[in-house]
Parts: sequence; structure tokens; C-alpha cells
Amino acid sequence: MSLFDLTIRNVKRNFRLYSIYLLSMIIGVIIQYTFSSLMYNQDIIDALQNRELFQTGIAIASVVIFLFIIFFILYANSFFMRQRKKEFGMYLLYGLKERQIVRMVFYETLVMGAISLVIGILLGGLLSKLFGMLLMNLMQYDQVISLSFPIGAMATAAAVILLIALIVSVQSYILVNRVQLTELFHAKQKAEKPVRVSAGMAILAVFLIGVAFYLICSGQYSAVWQDYGTYSLIATAIGIIGGTYLFFRQFAGWLLQLISRRKKYHEGNTVLWTSSLRFQIRGNTLNLTFISLFSAVIMMLLCFVTINYKVQFEAVGRNVPNSIAYESLDPATNQQIDQVIKSSGHDIRYHLKPEALVVEAVTDRGVAFDNPEYYIPGLWLVSETEYNELIKLRGDKEQVELQGMEAVALSQGSDFPKHFAEGEKPDFTVKAAEGEKTFKLFEKKDYAYLGWATDPVLAMDKKPPVFVVSDEAYAELSGYTEKKSFEIYGLTDAKNAEELSKQVNAIVSKKERAYYSSFADVYSKQIESSSLMLFAAGFLALIATFALASVIYFKQLREATDERQQYSILRKMGVENRQFRSVIRKQLLFVFLPPIVLGLLYSWTIIKYYILDSVKDFPELPGIVWSIMGIYFLIYLVFYASSANLYYRIINQNP
Repeated sequence: MSLFDLTIRNVKRNFRLYSIYLLSMIIGVIIQYTFSSLMYNQDIIDALQNRELFQTGIAIASVVIFLFIIFFILYANSFFMRQRKKEFGMYLLYGLKERQIVRMVFYETLVMGAISLVIGILLGGLLSKLFGMLLMNLMQYDQVISLSFPIGAMATAAAVILLIALIVSVQSYILVNRVQLTELFHAKQKAEKPVRVSAGMAILAVFLIGVAFYLICSGQYSAVWQDYGTYSLIATAIGIIGGTYLFFRQFAGWLLQLISRRKKYHEGNTVLWTSSLRFQIRGNTLNLTFISLFSAVIMMLLCFVTINYKVQFEAVGRNVPNSIAYESLDPATNQQIDQVIKSSGHDIRYHLKPEALVVEAVTDRGVAFDNPEYYIPGLWLVSETEYNELIKLRGDKEQVELQGMEAVALSQGSDFPKHFAEGEKPDFTVKAAEGEKTFKLFEKKDYAYLGWATDPVLAMDKKPPVFVVSDEAYAELSGYTEKKSFEIYGLTDAKNAEELSKQVNAIVSKKERAYYSSFADVYSKQIESSSLMLFAAGFLALIATFALASVIYFKQLREATDERQQYSILRKMGVENRQFRSVIRKQLLFVFLPPIVLGLLYSWTIIKYYILDSVKDFPELPGIVWSIMGIYFLIYLVFYASSANLYYRIINQNP
């Protein structure tokens, strides 16, 4: 019998064992093919405004996804190989050489790889169409995505399978070559020793986690972070990492020890599931710690990009509130631009021609504007009447009422907008042709009148520094102060006006340093980038969730295989199957639940106090965050139920 014949025979005779590994490979191919095929889908490429950014982002995400898939499959393979150590020992005993066993494993991996490649590509093709439609929906594009099987994506999937086969072969060679024959026969009989635990270390675990939560909940503007930021960060990191490790290493063992000292410990099945867990703590500590911490990172990443995506739709409008706005040119050029806009197919909702006075700031502009380096030099003064007229057309409730030398600074993007009370209004002095004038700042408003200067290629440049002043003050200064006039258009369907913006910008840019701003210049770039971030993060989170859950899953299946002998003895002693199911559910719940709960608590606390508290204008965001965490928890619940069911089936097999 040739090695290839032996390979086929092994797969047929042990299909149940091979099916777990085969399923892992199929899932890996589906994930890799689904994501990489998006990069080659011409329908998606044609719909995008920023194709290079998309392809670069997908390429980077594909590398990360590839690493997760390798981890996922190799961890499944480690479980698979452990179950076959006795089989490898038999082969060596019958005279097969190590390299022949490695070749056999390589053939097995290729056979299963070929099966998983065909199934994975077929299912991945369907999923790539579904995910392509989802991506277009996130970007709010009405692009039809056709079902396709790009050669590049299929070649990538095949290369992944070949690479996995090579890595598995090396892994198998190391296993067979470095382990003694007697160890191969008795590999599954090695038992772990229980960890020594103490009440002091258990209390320390709770203390460290408590300190971390206290520092996080104190908020970013508290004294501990403002005055001792570095030390607080170090203390929080030590509390989370060290506390989590000790929680699983010491607190969990101490809790099991307390349970074992109860008077009713030997009643029911408590002794069965707790005694097994005490021996598993040593081997599970690092895994559960890693899962808790990485789960928190995954949730924070996914929630952050989701919040960023939701905020972007309103943030673009706040940053660039005008469909098209530019510094007025000569009458002929203005007329030319007007004709270009009217012939573009976009209905004009309004067209205003406001003016602004150009002055120099004597007072430090930081008094009125956060991050003044982001603003165009100088200061532009807009009258109260013209400001309120545009705001009314926009439908915003940001009108102002000013008197005398009162002024409102439009500090869009301000971290600390403020309405100044009487007696607290700061002075702000400006210099015009006839001398200096001092205004009283009535309010620092997080709002934009003209918005960032933009470019169809470079997106946002700098913001115009705008003061809204009373009509009286404006009239007093207008006689001897330089003026700028503007053309402001409000268009229907402004987000799809990229081509129109390019045409208008090409005309306006002929005048050096002329102000130009267009909503479409920023919208497509911001929405496409935030949608791609959300899509990639969601995909990565899904894969990471399966990878992390598989760590617990395969670990428990390995332990189930090792414990079949003990369960066989218990069955002979009269323990019923109903009790076995109860023991398994409680035992696995103790392993699955704590790392997920800790991870979700860490992520929610950080998101709540450092992200959600900064975007209170979006009341729907907490519900979205809880929904994401609920889905994450549900996936782990499915793994828990599946693991408990398979655990029960394994212990019922003959040891």
C-alpha cells in the first residue's frame, strides 16, 4: 500500500476526527476568498471615488486576515495531531520513517485542502457578493454587485492552502522527530497538577482589577489623568493585565477551593465539575487571560470604527456645511460658474452672495478658536443678518442675536464650546484700516458658516476664521475695511456632486489663494474611508472571535478526549447521562463565561468614559455599542453550546 493509499484510507476510516479539521480549513478558505475577492470585483472598483485607498486598505486587511486564518487552522491542527500521536507511534513501530509520516500528513493536508478549496470558493463567491452589497450599502452607493469568481482571489486561496500544507508538514516533522516513541503512546495520559492558590493572591487580583476600573471611570478630565497621566496609564495597564492573569490563576482556583470546603460539596454533581476544573487552571490561565484582553481590544476597535462611521455623516456636514462655496471672482467668471452648476443636473435650493470684512487679530486667536493653526491667517467678520439668513436656509437652530460690539466666534470642531455669562465675556481686539476695535466675545460656538477650504484631490485644507458681529458693528467697520464677497450654493443631492466640484474648482483655482469649499470633496473620501474601516474591522472582529473561541473550543475537546477514561469509570459506578450533561455544562460555563464578561466590561468602560462621553449629541450610539457586544456574546454562546454537545459525545466514546 502506497503512502497516498494510506492517506485516503485514514481519511475514510477517521472521517469524524478529520471533519473537525476539514471544517476549520473550509472556514479559512471561505474567509480568505470572500475578503480578497472584493479587491478584484470590478463592480465595486467602478463605484468608488478613491480606488487606490480601497485597494490598499483591502490588501492590508487581507494580510491581517491571513495571519488570523493561519493561527485558527494551526490551532485546530494541534488538536488534530494530539489525537493521532498514538497512531504515529504505531507507524514508527511498524517501520515507517519520520519523513514518510510527514509526507503522509502533507498528502492528507493537500487532499483536505483541495476539498476545502472547492467548497470554500463556491461558498465564498456567494458571500463575496453579499458582503460587496453590504459594503456598497455602508457607502450609500446604489451599485449592483454581480456574482464573480476572480482568478486572483482563487489563486490567493490556493496559495494559502499550499502554505498551510507546508507549515503543517513542518509541525508534524517536529512532533514526530523530537518526541520519543513511548511518549507518543502515552502522550494523552499526562495530567496537569493543580495550582497552589492563596486568599492573598486572590484578593490582589480583585484589587488590581478594581484599581483599573477606578482609574478608567474617573474620566479623561479628572485630576489623576490630567496631572498624573503617565502613571495612571501604567497603573491601569498593570491592573488590567496583571489583575486578569491573577484572576484566572488565583481567584478562580481560590473560588473553587472555597466551593470544595462547603458542607454540601459532596451532594449532587458539584464535586465532579469543580475537581476537574482545579486541574485545568494551570493549562487554561494564559489562554483565558489572552482571550479576555484580546476580546476587549476587538470590541473597542469595532465599537470605535462603528461610532466613527455613524458620526461621519453628520461630521462632514459640520465641517463642510455648504454644497459649494467660493470666493467671488469677476462677474463673467461668476456667471460661467453659475451656468456650469445649472447645467449639471443638480437643482439649486438657494444661492446667496454674502460679504465678510477682513481684519487682523491683535488678541491671540487661541482665545476664540481651538487649534488656531488649522485656520486661514487673519479674521473674517460676518454680519448677524447675513449669518442668520444662511442658517435659516440650512434649517439649523444656530441663529444669534447680538448688540453693540458683541461677537460670536465660529470655532467649528471646538472641544470646549462656551456661552459666556455677563461679566465673563473676554475681550478680543482686531485691527482694521482705521485702527483697532475691541469686541466682547458673547459665545464660542461649535459651528461653521463657510467651512473648511477643500480640494477635489487633497480634501480639506484649512478653515476660515469667522466672527459673527452685530449689524451695528459691521456697518461701523464696513466703510473703511477690506471686504471679501462669496458665492454660496445649496444643491440637492450634494453628496454626488464630485464631478461638478472638479469643474468649479478648476475655474476658481485659477485665482491664487481663492477660497473654495465643497461638501462633495470631503463626503466621498470620508464616507468611503470610514465605511472601509468599519467593514474591515467587522470582518476582522468576526474572524478574531472565531479564532479566540476556537482556542477554548479545541482546548475543551482535547480535555474531553483525555478524560474519557475517568467518565467511563464514573458510568460504571452508576452516574447517569443526565448528570454528565449537567457536569459538562457547568464546567464549560466556568471556562467560557468569565473571559467574555471581563473583556466586555473592560471594553464598555473604556468606550463609555473615553468615546461615548465625547459624542453625547448622538443618543443612539450606546444602543449600537450594546448591540455589537450582544452579538459578540451570542457568538460565544453558540460556541459554548456546540462545545458542550461535542464534549458529551466524546466522553461517550470508548476510551
